[in-house]
Amino acid sequence: MTGQAYDRAYFDALYTRDADPWDFRTSDYEKKKYAATIAMIGDRRYARSLEVGCSIGVLSAYLAPVCDAFLGVDISEIPLAAARATCSAFPNARFTCMATPGDWPEGQFDLIVLSEVLYFLPPDAVNIMAARVEKSLVRGGRVILANWLGSEETPQPGDLAADQFLSSVGLPLRRQDRKGLYRLDLLEKDQAR
Repeated sequence: MTGQAYDRAYFDALYTRDADPWDFRTSDYEKKKYAATIAMIGDRRYARSLEVGCSIGVLSAYLAPVCDAFLGVDISEIPLAAARATCSAFPNARFTCMATPGDWPEGQFDLIVLSEVLYFLPPDAVNIMAARVEKSLVRGGRVILANWLGSEETPQPGDLAADQFLSSVGLPLRRQDRKGLYRLDLLEKDQAR
C-alpha cells in the first residue's frame, strides 16, 4: 500500500478529477464482468438488495431490474448523483452516502453485492464487512463478490481480500468463477441458519 487513505476525501477527489475513473460506462472488461455477475445471480428475483460501492450506478442499472427494492451505497456523494440519473428509470432504486463497513443500512437483504470494493479495505475492515453482511443476509440470501485480480497499490490484492472475506464469513461458497482479470464468488445462506 502506498500509505494513501481510501477514505471519503480520497474518493471525493478521485470523482472530482474524473466522473468515471474506472471507465465503467465504456470498458469491455466492465461490460463482461457485469454480464457474468448477472448471469451468476439472475436466476431469480430478489425482494431487497444492497450494492456496496455502487459508484456511478452502472452495475446498479443491471441489478435493479431483478430486485423489488434496490439500495446502492457509496462512500462519496459525488458519484451518487450520476447513479441516481443512471437508474432514474427504476423507481425501486435508491441511493445513499455511507462509509461501509463502519456505517451499514438497516434491515435485511436477500442479495448483497460487493463488486470491487474489498481490496480497498484493510484486513480488519474486511472482517467487519463479512460480519455485517452475514448478519444482514436473510435465510436463502446470496452474496456476490467481484474482485479484480491485477496488481494495484491498494491495501491488499483482490484475491487476498476475497479469500479473507470467505474465511471470515460463515456462509457456504456455492460457486467461484475466474475470468481473466476478475474473480466472482457466490455465497448463499442456508435456509436453516
